[in-house]
Amino acid sequence: MTQVPLQGTATMTFHQPAQPAVTASGSRAPGGDDRSNTAIITRTKPKTKKPSLYRVLLLNDDYTPMEFVVLVVERFFNKSHEDAYHIMMHVHQNGVGECGVFTYEVAETKVTQVMDFARKHQHPLQCVMEKK
Repeated sequence: MTQVPLQGTATMTFHQPAQPAVTASGSRAPGGDDRSNTAIITRTKPKTKKPSLYRVLLLNDDYTPMEFVVLVVERFFNKSHEDAYHIMMHVHQNGVGECGVFTYEVAETKVTQVMDFARKHQHPLQCVMEKK
C-alpha cells in the first residue's frame, strides 16, 4: 500500500494486490485478478474551531443624553426602540450595558463606529469590547 498526498488534505492510497497464482503451464489460476492497481481517494475534513466572541459594552457617563444612547443602540446594533431604551436604562442604572455579542472583527468595527459617532456629536460616550 502506497499513500500519495494530493492538494489540500486529500490523499490517494494505492493498493497492490498479491501476485496472481500462475500454473506450471504459465497460465493464470482460476479466479486470478487482472487488475494491477486500485486507487482509493480519501479526504480528511479539517476541524474548524468556532471563533471567540466579544461583548460590546456601553459605559455610563454623566453628560451623554439618554436619547443619544438610544439612537446609538438603534443605529449601530439594529435594536428596536423598546430594546434600545431598555439597554440605555440598564447602562444608566448599572454603569455598563451589553449591546451585543460578536466576532472580534465585527465587535471592533462596532466599537469604532460608536466612538466616532459620539465624538462627531461631541458626546463623551464610551464603548468597549471584552472577550466573552
